[in-house]
Amino acid sequence: MKKIFLSLLTLFFTSIAFAQNDSIQPPYKRFPSFPPVKLLLPDSTTYFTKADLDKKKPTMLMLFNPQCEHCQHETGEIIKNIDKFKDIQIVMATSMLFDSMFTFREKYKLADYKNIVVAQDPNFFLVTYFMIRNLPFLAFYDKKKELISVFEGSLPIDKVLKEFEK
Repeated sequence: MKKIFLSLLTLFFTSIAFAQNDSIQPPYKRFPSFPPVKLLLPDSTTYFTKADLDKKKPTMLMLFNPQCEHCQHETGEIIKNIDKFKDIQIVMATSMLFDSMFTFREKYKLADYKNIVVAQDPNFFLVTYFMIRNLPFLAFYDKKKELISVFEGSLPIDKVLKEFEK
């Protein structure tokens, strides 16, 4: 009986010692307001920061890779439904090469939309801030720039818009 108890006790402590530590929350959960970003704009000299956000509109932050098919699809759907986003600011950020970001911006004519900002995250800040595993990554913020929710992967436009109703 004593051997069984000691074996179970050893097994218990071993499982605790090798368990993954999921108690560490990513920064966006600990600091639920819009992150202190410094994103390089397409002119390659100007930076977009939190201070540049439209204070009267909710914001959708979309992290993307220009070569990602899901990111391309999500962007295409946003553009097809751009009239539904007229009261939402969209910040699209990538950590990929500046040239590919610029080509992506041109392909979808994103410069034509006043409520869309496309920029590069040259320091990979957002990838670590959100602990991103899948793209596109969407973060939804209210008018006060407080986090509503996040989503990894493609999301239908009707569900994107519903996030702002929460």
